[in-house]
Amino acid sequence: MLHLQLPTDPRWVDIAAMNIEDILVDHAYCEQKAASSCISLIVNFFDFKEVTEVLTPVVAEEWGHFERVIEHLNKRNYTLGKPRKDEYVIKLLDFIKKGGSREQQLTEHLLMNALIEARSCERFKLLSQQINDVELKKFYYELMISEAGHYVNFIELARKIYDKEKVNARWQEWLAFESEIIKNLEIRGDRMH
Repeated sequence: MLHLQLPTDPRWVDIAAMNIEDILVDHAYCEQKAASSCISLIVNFFDFKEVTEVLTPVVAEEWGHFERVIEHLNKRNYTLGKPRKDEYVIKLLDFIKKGGSREQQLTEHLLMNALIEARSCERFKLLSQQINDVELKKFYYELMISEAGHYVNFIELARKIYDKEKVNARWQEWLAFESEIIKNLEIRGDRMH
C-alpha cells in the first residue's frame, strides 16, 4: 500500500528497541512537526478550502499523538529533551520543486508529507511487531493505522488539487529520491527516520 521502494534496514528496529527513550523523544518531536506542517499548509494555502477541510482533523490527530507520546515518556520517567535535527526531512525538503503555480507548490508539499507519513507508518509497523514492551507494541500498531490514513489523505488531496497523472508521475520521482535517502542514511537508534 505504501509503495516505498526500499524497506527500512531490519537492524533499525533492534537498535531502536535498545534506545526506546531516544526513540520516544524523537517521535514526540516528529508528531509536533507533523501538526505544525499541517497548520502551515492550512495557513499558506488558505485559498484551497479542501486543504483546511482535510488537514484540520489531521492537525488534531497529530497533536493527540504528541500528547500520547508525552504520556509514554512520563510513565517511564523519561524527559522530553531537546529537539533533534531530522536529516531525513532536511533531505526531502531539498527535493521540493520551487516555483510553478500555487497548485504545483501545494502538491510538492503534500507529496513530501505523504512520504513522511508512509515511512513513519512502515517504522511504526516494525516497532509494533518487534519490540518487547507490550504497551508500546499496541501504541505503535494504533499509530501505524493512523499514519496510513494520513498518507492517503495527502496523496488524495494532491490528486484533487492538481492533475492526477502529473501527481502520479511526480510521486514516482519522490519515491525514487526517498529510497536513495534511506540507502545512504546512517542507521540510528535515536531517530524515528
